[in-house]
Amino acid sequence: MTLSDEQITHYADLGHVTVTGLLSNTDIEAARNDAMAWAGETLGNLTPMDEHWYLDAGATGRHLRKLDDPVHFRQVYKTLASRKSLVDAVEQLIGGTGVTVYFSQIFFKPPEGGGPKPVHQDNFYFGPSDPDGLVTAWIALDDATVENGCLYYGDGSHKTGLIDHIAPQDEPYNLQLTPEALADKPMTAAPVPSGGVSFHHGITLHGSGDNNSASWRRAVAFHYVRNDVTFVSPAWTFDPDMAERIS
Repeated sequence: MTLSDEQITHYADLGHVTVTGLLSNTDIEAARNDAMAWAGETLGNLTPMDEHWYLDAGATGRHLRKLDDPVHFRQVYKTLASRKSLVDAVEQLIGGTGVTVYFSQIFFKPPEGGGPKPVHQDNFYFGPSDPDGLVTAWIALDDATVENGCLYYGDGSHKTGLIDHIAPQDEPYNLQLTPEALADKPMTAAPVPSGGVSFHHGITLHGSGDNNSASWRRAVAFHYVRNDVTFVSPAWTFDPDMAERIS
C-alpha cells in the first residue's frame, strides 16, 4: 500500500497525516503483548534513578510511562518497523532510497492517571542535518482517543521552524515549549484507531493529554531518518549503536 496524493498533500500542508490499513491486527497484537512482557521484565529491575526516569508518576499503581529503543532490543518491534507497507510510506514522505530507525519508544500511558506528554518538536531533540529528512511514525497499539490521551498537533507548525524548549528541573527528559510560546499556537486533537499510524514531521508541534479513562493508551513511535541524514545540533544525547538500518 502506498500513500495517496491526498495523504501526501495533507502531510505537506499540516505536518502530519494519519493512515490506516498499513499494519495487520496480528502485528499490533504481537507488539502490544511484547510491550507488556517487556514492561514486566523491566519493572523488577529498576534502579532509583530509573524509577524517576521511567515510571509514570501520575498513574494509579506502579506502571512504566515508556521504554526506549524497542527496535534495537525486541525482534517484534524490528519486524514491525521493517514492514514494507510502513517503510514505503516513510520513503514517500522523506524521500531517499533507504531509511534507519534512529530512535524508538514505547509509550504506555496507563489507565486512571497516565500522564501527559508536553508539547515539543522532535527535531529539537535530534538536530538532523535536513529538517525534512526525519519523520516519526506513531503507531496506536490501542484506540487513542481524547479521553485516554491521544496526540494533539499544531497544524502547519512544521513551516515555522524550531522553537526554543526548556527542560523542567524535576523532569529534565521532558523538553518542552513554554506556556508563553504556546499561547498563540492552537493544538488539534488527532485520535488514532488501534493499528493506525500517525506520521508527523520533525518540526511539527505535538503532545498528548492525560489518560483519565479506564483503558490503556499504548503506542510505539519509530523515528525514521533518511540514510544520508546526520545529526548536527541535537539537544539530547542518543546512542547511535541503538539505531537500526531498515532499508
